[in-house]
Amino acid sequence: MLEGTTHFQRCLRRLKQDVLRMGALVEESFRLSHQCLFTGNLEVAKEFSLRDKRIDKYYRKIEEDCATIITLQAPVAKELRILSAFMQLVRDLERIGDYAQNLTETAVKLFPYPPHPVMKEMEQMSNYAQGMLLYSLQALGELDGTAGQIVHRLDDEVDAAHDRIYQTLAADRDIQEVVEPILLLALINRDLERMADHATNIAQRVSYIVNGYRE
Repeated sequence: MLEGTTHFQRCLRRLKQDVLRMGALVEESFRLSHQCLFTGNLEVAKEFSLRDKRIDKYYRKIEEDCATIITLQAPVAKELRILSAFMQLVRDLERIGDYAQNLTETAVKLFPYPPHPVMKEMEQMSNYAQGMLLYSLQALGELDGTAGQIVHRLDDEVDAAHDRIYQTLAADRDIQEVVEPILLLALINRDLERMADHATNIAQRVSYIVNGYRE
């Protein structure tokens, strides 16, 4: 029994390290998409294809490893809870990576148009969402079940910014027959809000791993 428990703990440590490596790639993708969108550095768009493949490779590996452990080791309820949380957590990471790629592609399309006034608030919104992801990954690394409180506060800021930007774009009358930039800005607003939601999910899943409940 002791040997089985020790082996299971080693498996969990390996899984956790893979999740953190995947998280680091996703965090970098988010940072690069931010650069592309808010500094006009469109060169980073070329880096996304390879990075996305690495993220997807980690995603598949972690899911397969979790399924293998469940099948071969028949974990008890607490152990199964941890594995389930890992599998859900990497889905959130994978989605953030997808949205980062979306932001980069949208930034390329938006670049020819003059900057819209909402871009400044969008940049702050992106900073908040990146901070949420960072806090959530640090919480996983340190197995800190309290980080969700900070993440929730930042999520409130993101939600408020999302609503303000939506109202501003919906009321925009200076379109001059060119609708595309407004539509692109609406997509960015949506993607940033969803990235923040997935970062919140990650913090909640860490709380579930540590405390047995979601904050």
